[in-house]
Amino acid sequence: MKPRKCGLCKGRLQKGKTEFTVKVEKTILSIKDVPAYVCQECGEAYFTPRISRKIDKVMKEFHEGRLLAYPIAAGEIRLEA
Repeated sequence: MKPRKCGLCKGRLQKGKTEFTVKVEKTILSIKDVPAYVCQECGEAYFTPRISRKIDKVMKEFHEGRLLAYPIAAGEIRLEA
C-alpha cells in the first residue's frame, strides 16, 4: 500500500530508505536503512504496515533489554532563549 502524497506538504513520494530515530528517556535509538516512502520535497517518511510492525518489534526488544545495539557517539545541544 503506497501512500499517494505527503500529508505535510503534498509533495511526491518516492520509494527509498530513511533513518528512524527515537529518544527513550536518556537513550537515543537509531535504526538505519529503514525502507520507506520518502517525500521529495520535505523528507517526511511513510512506512508500510509491515515495516511499522518490524519497528514495533525492535522497540519491544529494546524495552525488554534484548536488543544488541552498538553505541555511537552523540551530542546534545540545548538552545537557551
